[in-house]
Amino acid sequence: MVQKYQSPVRVYKQPFELVMAAYERRFPTCHLIPMFVASDVTNEETSEDGSSHRIERRCTLDVDAPRLLKRIAGVDYVYFIQKNSLDRRERTLHIESHNETFSNRVIIHETCCYSVHPENEEWTCFEQSASLDIKSFFGFESTVEKIAMKQYASSIKKGKEIIEFYLKELEDEGIGYIPRWTPSSSPQAVTRPTSLSTSPPAPPKPATIPSVSVCQPSESKDIASAATAATVASSVFFCPPDKLDADYIKRYLGDLTPLQESCLIRLRKWLQETHKGKIPKDEHILRFLRARDFNMDKAREILCQSLTWRKQHQVDYLLETWSSPQVLQDYYTGGWHHHDKDGRPLYILRLGHMDTKGLVRALGEESLLRHVLSINEEGLRRCEENTKVFGQPISCWTCLVDLEGLNMRHLWRPGVKALLRIIEVVEANYPETLGRLLILRAPRVFPVLWTLVSPFIDENTRKKFLIYAGNDYQGPGGLVDYIDKEVIPDFLGGECMCEVPEGGLVPKSMYRTPEELENEDIRLWTETIYQSASVFKGAPHEVLIEIIDASSVITWDFDICKGDVVFHIYHSKRAPQLPRKDPLGAHGIASPGVNNVQLIDKSWTLGQDYSMVESPLTCKEGESVQGSHITRWPGFYILQWRFHNMPACAATNLPRVDDVLATLQVSSHKCKVMFYTEVLGSEDFRGSMTSLESSHSGFSQLSAATISSNQSQSSSMISR
Repeated sequence: MVQKYQSPVRVYKQPFELVMAAYERRFPTCHLIPMFVASDVTNEETSEDGSSHRIERRCTLDVDAPRLLKRIAGVDYVYFIQKNSLDRRERTLHIESHNETFSNRVIIHETCCYSVHPENEEWTCFEQSASLDIKSFFGFESTVEKIAMKQYASSIKKGKEIIEFYLKELEDEGIGYIPRWTPSSSPQAVTRPTSLSTSPPAPPKPATIPSVSVCQPSESKDIASAATAATVASSVFFCPPDKLDADYIKRYLGDLTPLQESCLIRLRKWLQETHKGKIPKDEHILRFLRARDFNMDKAREILCQSLTWRKQHQVDYLLETWSSPQVLQDYYTGGWHHHDKDGRPLYILRLGHMDTKGLVRALGEESLLRHVLSINEEGLRRCEENTKVFGQPISCWTCLVDLEGLNMRHLWRPGVKALLRIIEVVEANYPETLGRLLILRAPRVFPVLWTLVSPFIDENTRKKFLIYAGNDYQGPGGLVDYIDKEVIPDFLGGECMCEVPEGGLVPKSMYRTPEELENEDIRLWTETIYQSASVFKGAPHEVLIEIIDASSVITWDFDICKGDVVFHIYHSKRAPQLPRKDPLGAHGIASPGVNNVQLIDKSWTLGQDYSMVESPLTCKEGESVQGSHITRWPGFYILQWRFHNMPACAATNLPRVDDVLATLQVSSHKCKVMFYTEVLGSEDFRGSMTSLESSHSGFSQLSAATISSNQSQSSSMISR
């Protein structure tokens, strides 16, 4: 298996030329890297004008491996070939290195780059990537892989410290400035370290703070304290769409090991390349990585499932669209209350005072779930705010659960079922958001409830539970260790007034019939701007859009939930007939309840009755597509999702048999699409929520013609 590493962008707040002088001091040996025994120059070239310098070295490393392994391998040292290409004109240094020892068994390849900071030409950026592929190693492949990754991570962590050490050494020697290369410079003047200038530098250009943060625009706005603002100002964060800055990671995400940083960057890049649509925030990605101990494959799987769930249920808009019913406001005994000693938002739940049976009977399971999801979304928002206020990464919150009053009525079967469902959904979609759970005043009945719910709680989450029976929480090692005394709620013996409702029994007059609750549940999860449709082999799904004014903008946003489809856009001057719902097309087998609409009549001829206005786009299962089309003519536009047929060489021609076999065949050729469309006036397109300017998107291949014909108006996009 190939192991890969990708570093964030690390910034040295010194000019490129000074960093290069510090870098050269690492050779031929470096006492700060004990394993770096020696290096010999095997080839060196300098251009006539001195603008480029290429040098190749053979480096000797004393790898910290078990003596037995060295004996078996028959080596004491490992040799690497390093090729450096310095371009003084462009102010870049590219480094490539690979192993010479055991190159037929192990392939190690590393690339590094020093370049000028894009926002401040007086600073220098450093990026690094590497891959390790162990084909065979005397049966010790796993051991060698662990040794290699451990030593590589150690050297990465120390790399920046070494450059900063030599920069300090240059400063102590009075060398604080090295002039940039100019065409008139002699080769000797720029290649010899002894010609470093000690003349005072010109006043550096002020650092320019980008208007957009490293990765998420919201992270650089509304900084709540002067101290935090000073921190951001002193450490400029920049980030092209596929990169992260090391200072940004430390400030907003926390101290990560080099390999953890690499996992975050690689998963983020994978999402940008394969997951169409808006990329989740880095904190969100990091939570899923932590939940799976930074196993890339496992984290990627659960994250993609969660992103699909969020979009299907419009969870991103929950805080704006969800309004708690009055019965929840009066009888749901939970609410936010200041923060704990670590700056984490504090949520208090007086579960013992909550009438779970009454709430379920009055609201239904789905309303309670929607309310809990809104609490989690609010918690994520508060974590972002506290990160800015306290000047340190805060990615989770603390929950305090008061069980005073808990009794057997809380073990009502439908209520427990609703609780288990809520736990399951939250565990799947909000991993690593609970930093600590303080359970206070646990009564004798609590072990029964714990036995029921604990199997559904992730083991890592269970480790964060602290349970106190009776009044044990009042002494040393209790509540005061985690929450400041002045914010302890009054009902727990503190002096702080807590606005959490006291609860009580929900009046039976508020109970609803099972039919009413079922209708309410359906309404909650079908109230969405998105529609779902099924696409079958031979039966595409089509949407009709009538355009009266030319130069209108048709926008779309759709997910491929199942199967592969081809997306078309057609134009017709005449209106199609009323939609015919025939989800199985020529098969003629009824399938009630399936949303499948076909508009283009079989008698129509392409090029005469209707025309294709965009090139077809093949979309794979799991992809999310956003785009737009500027209409040239009035009339009727048809958006079509068609089943993607296999190539002819791969197709299998089955004989026609009975209807049952046909049904089985059709069921295996079913695709599902979730879509939303909107028509905008051309002048209203920019700034619309559906213009998708907030997404990390590239220009759509669907709209090449549109862009070329009306570049100033078109914002046609597609995100993968």
